Amino acid sequence: MTRELILPFALDGVDLGDDVLEIGPGYGANLRVLVERVPRLTAVEIDGPTARGLQRRWGDRARVLHADASELPLPDASFDSVVCFTMLHHVPTRALQDRVFAQAHRALRPGGVFAGSDSLSSLGFRLLHLFDTMNVVNPGELPQRLAAAGFRDAKVERHPSGSGFRFRCRKAS
Repeated sequence: MTRELILPFALDGVDLGDDVLEIGPGYGANLRVLVERVPRLTAVEIDGPTARGLQRRWGDRARVLHADASELPLPDASFDSVVCFTMLHHVPTRALQDRVFAQAHRALRPGGVFAGSDSLSSLGFRLLHLFDTMNVVNPGELPQRLAAAGFRDAKVERHPSGSGFRFRCRKAS
């Protein structure tokens, strides 16, 4: 699903460059595809046991950090691209989501791209998250939120199925 549906939609036309940061990889469904596509991949995962599992499985091919994406322990301007897939709705508050956007901006090199995707609310999606965090991002508000974090040229597009959306924006050169 990741290789054939999520990433092709989310990254269509996006040049990731050589140094890529994935925030919120979870169990690594996207990481295992990205690690084949880019020369250098860093993944930041907030959950300790999950980060350790990623390190065991992918540590020889990706740098895995146990950290909070709203407080990235990474130098300024160190990545060509920052990506996140179906994880923003797991960030518990709008303010923390905005901090994630600001940290993605800070970590990008000038001209770098921030891209990803997330899901929209539906009955099935709400049931899937009954005992989990679900703070769905409003795609109509996302361009303004990304601009407030310092990004330019924000584009948000809904998936043809209506189940989600993709976004991409740039850090000024």
